[in-house]
Amino acid sequence: MIPAKNMFVAMVSTISATLVAGAAEVGKPAPDFSTKDAKGSEVSLASMKGKVVVLEWVNHGCPFVVKHYGSNNMQKLQETYTGKGVVWITINSGSEASKTNLDDATFIKMSAEKGSKASHLVSDVSGEIGKSYGAKTTPHMIVIDKEGTLVYTGAIDSKKSTNAADIPSSDNYVAKALDEVLAGKAVTTAKTEPYGCSVKY
Repeated sequence: MIPAKNMFVAMVSTISATLVAGAAEVGKPAPDFSTKDAKGSEVSLASMKGKVVVLEWVNHGCPFVVKHYGSNNMQKLQETYTGKGVVWITINSGSEASKTNLDDATFIKMSAEKGSKASHLVSDVSGEIGKSYGAKTTPHMIVIDKEGTLVYTGAIDSKKSTNAADIPSSDNYVAKALDEVLAGKAVTTAKTEPYGCSVKY
């Protein structure tokens, strides 16, 4: 029997992605990727054409992530927009060396404990997906429209703090971008500087 850890590494090594770091640009086609999520389901950006997609980078040990999950802010966003047909993919791009990566079972368990409403959980231990999108922080948020065009990249909101009390008075860039995309409008604020803990590639 193959040890679970080796099986996980082998699975992740099959990820195919556009691997040019920083290749993702607003207004350009989002880098395609094909992989399996933590439950073993195939996840391919190309197959999601016709749907709005959110990519969310996560590290539950990061205080900035704790701000949004501890307050239920992220889960409310996930639930609201998946309820409108948006596909929400939560990604962990932590490397084994950094000890911030999660095996599938742990990722599923931890996400369930946090009350995550994401459509898919993806362990990107090789960092290929994260690097192709230039993901810098946890959280780092990406919105992709129905045509597969990247229409938003950056922070979840306007208050760069770890204090959940700042959330109500913040401008939520992701919610605004999704509302505009779902209404068939151009995204007003298409790029912001992401804030949080650095992605540990």
